[in-house]
Amino acid sequence: MQTLVIPVPADRITDWDSFHAVFADCLGFPGYCGANMNAWIDCLTYADDAEAGMVSRPVPRGTLLTLRIDEAAAFARRCPAQYAALVEGAAFVNHRRVEMGQPPVLALLMVGAF
Repeated sequence: MQTLVIPVPADRITDWDSFHAVFADCLGFPGYCGANMNAWIDCLTYADDAEAGMVSRPVPRGTLLTLRIDEAAAFARRCPAQYAALVEGAAFVNHRRVEMGQPPVLALLMVGAF
């Protein structure tokens, strides 16, 4: 399976506002996208649907969008709620897609010692 890797500078995440701002910046969420996990999940569920316009660089169908979380261990210690939401949200995106009869679209690559 092919993959597109997008680096996410987790060192810039300090709270919920910065969490959503960093992901919106890295992934190019539309301006009307809310700063909450429901919107995050909605945008990434359609990461391979160019017509939906939910990310600025949609991946081709059958390709994984891999979020490379830089400094993941430090992020997990600094922002445990946001880290947990990231992991759970990514799992839910793929679960939702499977329920819709589509392949998973999202992977997480955690970089940084744990």
